Amino acid sequence: MIDYALKLQELKSQPAHKLKEIGDQWQSPDNLYYGVNSKYGPFTLDLFTDGQNSKCPHFYTVEDNALTQDWAEKLKEIGGSAFGNPPYSRSSYHEGQPLTGVGHIMSHALAMREKHGRYVFLLKAATSETWWPEEADHVCFIRGRIGFDVPEWFVPADEKQKPTGAFFAGAIVVFDKTWTGKKFDYIHRDELEQIGKTFIEQAKWLVSRGVA
Repeated sequence: MIDYALKLQELKSQPAHKLKEIGDQWQSPDNLYYGVNSKYGPFTLDLFTDGQNSKCPHFYTVEDNALTQDWAEKLKEIGGSAFGNPPYSRSSYHEGQPLTGVGHIMSHALAMREKHGRYVFLLKAATSETWWPEEADHVCFIRGRIGFDVPEWFVPADEKQKPTGAFFAGAIVVFDKTWTGKKFDYIHRDELEQIGKTFIEQAKWLVSRGVA
């Protein structure tokens, strides 16, 4: 088994956890995700999941290693677009292939862009980092810092293990060679979350009517 996957499995099986142990496993909040989905989706493929926290019907786990997968071919098969809230841990490898590392992820996204499809990432707005994707077709900076949710398997070790407030400035980064809109844009976090909340409410309403 991949070392990264084994460590994740061991972490999940612990009886209790501390926030600092979550590492790459912070989840995209529903309101934020569905706001991004409404503006840049529909998303059908979640590129980075732990197998339990996927936001899409199709997804990759660490065992799949998304960086060895042909995202473009998958999107041709299922339709829609791909979403990624990537792991930020330092680069790691399995059998010579990159497994983590935002730079590797952005490079793979750029390669997939040349083939087909749209790949949308929720990233730290860290424009000074070497991995920052200058080649992206569109970047929408989010005004207001964004926060993330603990994973479903997280069991707090004590009362101090509660996430506090927002984490960092964020941006929505789009790779899509057919993009014809603006290169840069801005949206406030509250507006994005309200769009997501409205999307969820509409979906629930459709389910209640037996439509969805």
